[in-house]
Amino acid sequence: MPELPRFHLAVPVDDLAAAARFYGEGLGCERGRSSDRWIDWNLRGHQFVTHLAPVPPRVSNPVDGHDVPVPHFGLLLGVAEFHALAARLRELGTAFVIEPYLRFAGQPGEQWTMFLADPAGNALEFKAFADDAQVFTT
Repeated sequence: MPELPRFHLAVPVDDLAAAARFYGEGLGCERGRSSDRWIDWNLRGHQFVTHLAPVPPRVSNPVDGHDVPVPHFGLLLGVAEFHALAARLRELGTAFVIEPYLRFAGQPGEQWTMFLADPAGNALEFKAFADDAQVFTT
């Protein structure tokens, strides 16, 4: 299978030091190039950038009885890695927007999911499918 292309995503943050603690220490992303206005991060081989800029207001969409923040981004993890990250985030005192929970139990697309926000309010979702082949199952 050919290597998938990497994505580039830039988000606004209002405090670069807080972003550095969250993405570097909290999520364990490797820091790349930076200036006093932005920081590049290695997000599992993807180029993720935090830019010092005004943070827009947040909105949400009702899904499964939760107010899912929009926009959001994140990663698909293995189930064990998902639970290890959830435990690490709890140890760090992270406030979840939506606590880790299991969606579609026993159905196609069964997945663990959790939502959190970085210090600037950018929403992240991490999820883990019980069967990775069902990521795009309808």
